[in-house]
Order: sequence, then C-alpha cells, then structure tokens
Amino acid sequence: MRLAHAFAGLVRDAAKVSLTLYKILIPVIIGVKICTELNLVPYLAAPLAPAMELLGLPGAMGLAWATAMLSNLYAGMAVFVAVLPQTGALTQAQVTVLGVVMLFAHNLIQEGAVTKRCGAGFWTQNAIRFGGAFACGLILHWIFSAGGFLAAPVPVLWTPAQDDSGLFAWALGQAKNLGFIFCVITALMALMRTLTALGLSRFMEAALTPFLRLMGIGAKAATITIIGLTLGIGYGGGLIIHEVDQGAIPRRDVFASVTLMSLCHALIEDTILMTLIGSSPWGTLAARLTFSLAATAVLVRLIPRRAFERL
Repeated sequence: MRLAHAFAGLVRDAAKVSLTLYKILIPVIIGVKICTELNLVPYLAAPLAPAMELLGLPGAMGLAWATAMLSNLYAGMAVFVAVLPQTGALTQAQVTVLGVVMLFAHNLIQEGAVTKRCGAGFWTQNAIRFGGAFACGLILHWIFSAGGFLAAPVPVLWTPAQDDSGLFAWALGQAKNLGFIFCVITALMALMRTLTALGLSRFMEAALTPFLRLMGIGAKAATITIIGLTLGIGYGGGLIIHEVDQGAIPRRDVFASVTLMSLCHALIEDTILMTLIGSSPWGTLAARLTFSLAATAVLVRLIPRRAFERL
C-alpha cells in the first residue's frame, strides 16, 4: 500500500509538471509550425548575414541559424544541408563555429517560454543565449584563423529525410514527443526521490556544491542543473518549475541555474548532432561548456542581488 501510494503521488506530480510544460509548449509548437508553413524564416535570416560574415561564414548560413533559433537543431541541420551547395564546401573550423552558435541559440521561443515559467526572464535569457553564441563563435573563429586549425573541408555525414507526410502525421509525431516528455519527467522525478531516500542526493549535492558555487548555484539546484546540462532544458526546467512552485530554490540560484542550462544543455545529444554535419566534437563540447561556465559565473557576480527578482 505504501509503495502504491508513493507511485500514485509520483505520477500525480509528474502529470502536474508535464501539464505545466504542455501549456507552454503546445501553443509555441503550433506557432512555429505556422511560421514555417508561411515561409517566414528567410525574413529572419536576412539580418544575420553580416554577423555570419564576421564569424567567417557565408551569409547564406544565417538561414540555417535562423531556422534553428525559431525551430530546433534538426531543422537547422536540414537547412544547412540544403544551403551547402550554394556556398560550396566549408572547412571544419567554419562548421564548428556554426555548430557552436546553433548550440547556444536554438529553439529560443519554446525553451524561452520554459525558462520564463521557471522564473527567469524570456528576453533576458534569449539575449544571453544570442550574445553568448556570437561571442563564443567569434572567439573560436579568431583562434581557428590565427592558428590555422581545422582547415580541411569536411563531408556532411547526415542527410535529412524528406517529410511529405502531411499535417496529421506531424500532429501525431508532436503528440508522441509530448508523451515521451511525460515519461522522462516521471523517470527523473522517481530517480531524484530514490536518491533522496537513499541519502545519495545529499552526497551528490555536497560533491557538486563547490564546483557550482563558483557559478553562484546553490546546493538545492545542483542536481537539477546537472540534469539540465546532460538531458536538456525542457527536463531540467520542468523540475525547476516544480521546485520553484514549492519555494525551494532562491531567486539567485534560479537565475544562475537557468542561465547555465540555457547556454549549455543536452551536452551529449547536441554534440553528436553537430558532429554529423562536420563540427569538431572537441570544439563544440569544450568551447561551449567552458564559455558557459565562465559566462554564468561572471553574470551572477556582476548583477546586483536585488536585480534577480526582475531577471
């Protein structure tokens, strides 16, 4: 009976967290689909051409980045493959820079809505992500150019399948994705409760606290932050929403944790995705993680404590 009661409570809490996310994600998913069908993305890409050239990339690659920012990495990758014949072969250094900026700033509307629900500002987080993307990409471009690193042209290992399946198949696919989110959140919450019951969560928090303290993230947000870094901001954000609603995480920790997850999340999956289009995994992983840790630490220390209520 006790086990059944615990399981029922777990499912209830997971459903509550998932429902909160669904209220955010479903309108955004529909809005992005409408923008894509109306072919509005190229209009967003045009202003990015000068920025792409500063990063050592063809201006046309702004379309791939704009697509990733409006939609997701898979869509950005598909546009990259489609645009590549127009630009000619790129070097691994160029693709790595493009991969880094896409990893920093993608799916901004949907993930920005999640960060807003966590208690961090939508526009603030997206400005940090876009600024971080450009700054890190520019630094990498300077390093690669000065040292002549990764100068060989690279083949693309991934070609997107053509999706002509129609609106119903798209809706069914999105429904499956939302169901998968519920399953993952349930598993994560079960894992966290198991770790707490075994006393391991305190051990993990103690081990992570000195490291995360450098970035201004307290012990209560440590485990959730690691989940966001490894699995993604949707899952980490969902857990933060649950903790914030219970008043368990201070505002400063919320800002620091969400900022770090915004800049750097789904480290394994996203790094592999960019490798498929020719990015150096060491460049995308090491550069993104190092810059994110440093940027979060600097921001948390520069921003006055009272300002976290407004950010």
